[in-house]
Amino acid sequence: MNNLNDKVALITGSARGLGKAIAERYAALGANIVINYSKDKASADEVVSNIKAMGAKVISVQADVSKVADIERLFAEAKNVFGKIDIVVANAGVEMVETPVIEFTEEQFDKLFSINTKGAYFTMQQAAKNIEDNGRIIYIASSTTAFPVAGMAVYGGSKTTPRYMVDVLSKEIGHRGVTVNSIIPFAVDHSGIFADQEAYPELRKSLVDSCPMGRLAEVEDVANIAEFFASDLSSFVNGQHLLVNGGATQ
Repeated sequence: MNNLNDKVALITGSARGLGKAIAERYAALGANIVINYSKDKASADEVVSNIKAMGAKVISVQADVSKVADIERLFAEAKNVFGKIDIVVANAGVEMVETPVIEFTEEQFDKLFSINTKGAYFTMQQAAKNIEDNGRIIYIASSTTAFPVAGMAVYGGSKTTPRYMVDVLSKEIGHRGVTVNSIIPFAVDHSGIFADQEAYPELRKSLVDSCPMGRLAEVEDVANIAEFFASDLSSFVNGQHLLVNGGATQ
């Protein structure tokens, strides 16, 4: 079993969904946790309670990743409490599906790119500035960056650009022993747009039909890879993008 004892992990967008699963996985492995949320304090408080029950130390910090000042404050508060940061997961994001190219608005474009692209860029920048040597930086991308899907031009585009950042950053700070990688998950059941089991039935069917394993991903599937990238097992894996999609073709 991997051991993250005495490590400090900061996960953006960790009040729910994938971020919550990753935060709780790291806590179970012995890490101290920095929970981040934008608006949903009640959910963040629930995650904090779960992690405290595991015996790990944890704080929650409200910060909107579309605002650089908030990201800087998030990292400053984490270091002020724990003294260091060893693992950063740039997870915060918003989804937009079933929106054809001819229909998306400037407002929608700006929202997705401010959170998904700008937020990820400046989160990784702060990670590079603040992370300990031999640390881990992980970006949560989307399988839409590998397999374009109709109706997801803005969402997929906003998640694609930070993948390039991963490639560049892995080269710039690899000499410090810091690894920078991305996880590229398939659509995740019980999370995001599929938190509601009745939502987007046609899209759900299309995605499931494209997957040889006949299902969507689960949060634990992604947390498994987040555990690998945070652990010593991945110490020589750098600048990589790992698909977690069960062999799906979309």
